[in-house]
Amino acid sequence: MLKGSKVGLRARHEDDIPILRTELYDDVVNSARSEGRPWRPITPGSKDSRLVVDDKEQGHVPFSVVELDGGTLIGTATLWGIDNHHRSAHIGLGLLPSARGKGYGTDVVAVLCHYGFVVRGLQRLQIETLSDNAAMLRSAERNGFVREGVLRSSAWVMGEFLDQVLLGLLVQEWKPASKG
Repeated sequence: MLKGSKVGLRARHEDDIPILRTELYDDVVNSARSEGRPWRPITPGSKDSRLVVDDKEQGHVPFSVVELDGGTLIGTATLWGIDNHHRSAHIGLGLLPSARGKGYGTDVVAVLCHYGFVVRGLQRLQIETLSDNAAMLRSAERNGFVREGVLRSSAWVMGEFLDQVLLGLLVQEWKPASKG
């Protein structure tokens, strides 16, 4: 497990999947805001490609996020689009509604940066988020990400086009979070 000050990032467990599906993906609005594809219902018991881990897939590393105090599942975190030639990747996360507003997002981003830069040896990490996602923008900027641009009307969300903000962080700009 990778540990931050408040959260741990661990392998996805089979019993995480129904909780994550119910809390994050069955909510049409939440799912539409967090994914680049249209929402659709997933039949209970079927394999959900968003949550089932393929250990052979090298360009996508999904984690389950847990509270360090007690180990309660609170969300997902992902390093995706890993490009070993250019040494870059994208990061993303989704917190259960009950875990939002507690500073967990900032800690998740910090742990993903540690994983990307220290464990994987990457040069650049990138985040794309909706321009009105204040929590993600705050979590990214608290970890040193810089706003690099706006992708105008680039996301179709619940009947309207929304802007996305592109943020980047280079390894030489990264300041690891101090533990304790």
